Amino acid sequence: MAAADDLQFEEFGDGATLLAANPDATTINIEDPNETSRPHPRPRGGSGREEDDELLGNNDSDETELLAGQKKSSPFWTFEYYQTFFDVDTYQVFDRIKGSLLPVPGKNFVRLYVRSNPDLYGPFWICATLVFAIAISGNLSNFLIHLGEKTYHYVPEFQKVSIAATIIYAYAWLVPLALWGFLMWRNSKVMNIVSYSFLEIVCVYGYSLFIYIPTAVLWIIPQRAVRWVLVMIALGISGSVLAMTFWPAVREDNRRVALATIVTILLLHVLLSVGCLAYFFDAPEMDHLPTATATPNQTVAVAKSS
Repeated sequence: MAAADDLQFEEFGDGATLLAANPDATTINIEDPNETSRPHPRPRGGSGREEDDELLGNNDSDETELLAGQKKSSPFWTFEYYQTFFDVDTYQVFDRIKGSLLPVPGKNFVRLYVRSNPDLYGPFWICATLVFAIAISGNLSNFLIHLGEKTYHYVPEFQKVSIAATIIYAYAWLVPLALWGFLMWRNSKVMNIVSYSFLEIVCVYGYSLFIYIPTAVLWIIPQRAVRWVLVMIALGISGSVLAMTFWPAVREDNRRVALATIVTILLLHVLLSVGCLAYFFDAPEMDHLPTATATPNQTVAVAKSS
């Protein structure tokens, strides 16, 4: 049997002292678990780039690609292929609408709300609702302005629905398509540019138009000054969403090219807003003007003079 002294525990000192006494001894370093959980300091030189990556969503790109690879892809001619674009719940739609109404400076709309699951459900129904809101509000505005005039005869203008649908859906699809192609082209020229997908750009443009639905309803108010104040508020909110979303994607490009891209995006947005207000609400209506009708006495007088 082993001696009693061999079974007793001994308290060892520092590892450096033991190695000095016995250089051939084997040591094992057991770290404190609290030490391993402490964050390591980041190098100062890469802080700016890391902030850009976080703003653009580059940190999540690998995870997004992995999740996208796990999804089963269907052929584009099948119904299942297009069903994935509308696979979104009500909470996500409301959350993205709230994000488009309350833009936060320094926060990217794509990274916060869209990149995990871009959809077409919200943009499609927002555009459809906006089309009918503009057309119906335009007709009601025209009716209220000329209400009480004896010479005015109200005629519903159903063509405003088709005109509004053409304008809104062309803007919500063709402008994102052109912007996506431009970003892809610049990405081939400048390697630091991170391009968004076409579906993400359509999603951003669709949700940015939501503010115009209540604005179009309030355009019924027959006061031109109130209408222009409302359109300026809507432009400020929706334009800031677009600017804060696409500026991080072009900021690494040439300074003039980046500024020209953002200015073009905002100018097209202003053209849409002002054009809809001017055409559907402030356009002069000619059908309500009184026509010059000759009285019987005037007719007889003309006949005698001839």
